[in-house]
Amino acid sequence: MAIVDVVDVTKIYALGDVEVHALRGVSMSIDAGEFVAVMGSSGSGKSTLMNILGCLDKPTTGEFRLAGELVSKMDSDGLARMRNRTLGFVFQSFNLLSRTTALENVELPLLYADVPAAERHRRAREALGRVGLGERMDHHPNQLSGGQQQRVAIARALVNQPKLILADEPTGNLDSETSIEMMTLFQELWSAGITIILVTHEPDIAAFAGRVVDMKDGRVRFDRRQQPADAKAALVESRAQRGASGEPDSAVQEAPA
Repeated sequence: MAIVDVVDVTKIYALGDVEVHALRGVSMSIDAGEFVAVMGSSGSGKSTLMNILGCLDKPTTGEFRLAGELVSKMDSDGLARMRNRTLGFVFQSFNLLSRTTALENVELPLLYADVPAAERHRRAREALGRVGLGERMDHHPNQLSGGQQQRVAIARALVNQPKLILADEPTGNLDSETSIEMMTLFQELWSAGITIILVTHEPDIAAFAGRVVDMKDGRVRFDRRQQPADAKAALVESRAQRGASGEPDSAVQEAPA
């Protein structure tokens, strides 16, 4: 079943007397359980497409169905409900609250959904354990490395058990090795059956997905499936190269004791 079905979608912004065509008749279908990387340079339309897929904006024309529901005709309240029950978001800047613990950050979506406290704690602990941070639940963001903060953000995206995770440049603020660590985690989630759409401008990151959609000037330039690179193998190789060169472990240095 297609979890994302976009048919001839356009998006036009009015800037004074000038119309900006951000999307020009985009069509695509993404099945449940796929891992798709969306690429494109600045101005290609990839961010506009992500906003529409994330129910943060509506197309000017065309149809968008998410998990079988016609999202393109929903009002703002309908879009908000769709976001809360269907989507998990991971951002480049982590978007964590600095004065709250990792556990409390992950609990936030459940708090907004009025989930009882005991159930919130259980599900947040489970999500943090799933991303390898079971022993750092009580740490604040400034006590975590960049990679660990992104893991908290991924746990927060998972805690509502979404049908689709949208990741917008999730490795943009991370070094190369930590970026591969994140892609290892995304591949593990993909193997567990979670649908992932990841926006990136980095071909090395897109190589870990099972499908690449490349955009240019508001159109899909190409859409192709590929044999994904093995993130675990790439991580082993990266660590071996760092060890051979005598470089310190940046992830350990970043995270205060």
